[in-house]
Amino acid sequence: MKFFIDTANLAQIKEAQALGVLDGVTTNPSLMAKEGITGKDNILKHYVDICNLVEGDVSAEVNALDYDGMIKEGEELAELHEQIVVKLPMTKEGVMAAKYFSDKGIKTNVTLVFSAGQALLAAKAGATYVSPFIGRLDDVSTDGLNLIQEIREIYDNYGYETQILAASVRHTMHIVNCAKIGADVMTGPLSAIYGLLKHPLTDIGLAQFVADFEKGNK
Repeated sequence: MKFFIDTANLAQIKEAQALGVLDGVTTNPSLMAKEGITGKDNILKHYVDICNLVEGDVSAEVNALDYDGMIKEGEELAELHEQIVVKLPMTKEGVMAAKYFSDKGIKTNVTLVFSAGQALLAAKAGATYVSPFIGRLDDVSTDGLNLIQEIREIYDNYGYETQILAASVRHTMHIVNCAKIGADVMTGPLSAIYGLLKHPLTDIGLAQFVADFEKGNK
């Protein structure tokens, strides 16, 4: 399972990279705004800065809603760096753009996916990644993990190579359960990744080892 971090914060990306488990980064306009990154030139430069910090794929989202606009923005993003993945919305125009970029060998990530049918369309269009938002489904009393399971079953039935990128991951058990179901990638906050480190028995055992060592080596 690949671990992506969902942020535009360079310090957090560096911290995740230093942990040694980071495989990529996902961003979106909201995350850019949260970091105060505004203006086209600044946003494009920030994408390059992120690419220079990590070795894996970096999803950069188009803002256009029309097909021609998506193609124009997507091509510009793809030219920034070889690690850029063009992030497209799950709309008719987004699916068409995913097919266009797929035919040109440009990686894509179809985002804002909330149903198995949408994920099927993304795979048919040749998307590299499909991003079902499990946390947002949980927010409206719908089982987000069940959607991951449905997509996994469909993709396995037909051998689709599109990778399931579990998005809107909120906490550590989201990561664990997505791994059990078979999501190819998860993207979430650094806090959720760090949560995987924690177990009280680890803390108790380590404290005991340290105490026993100190007793015998005074």
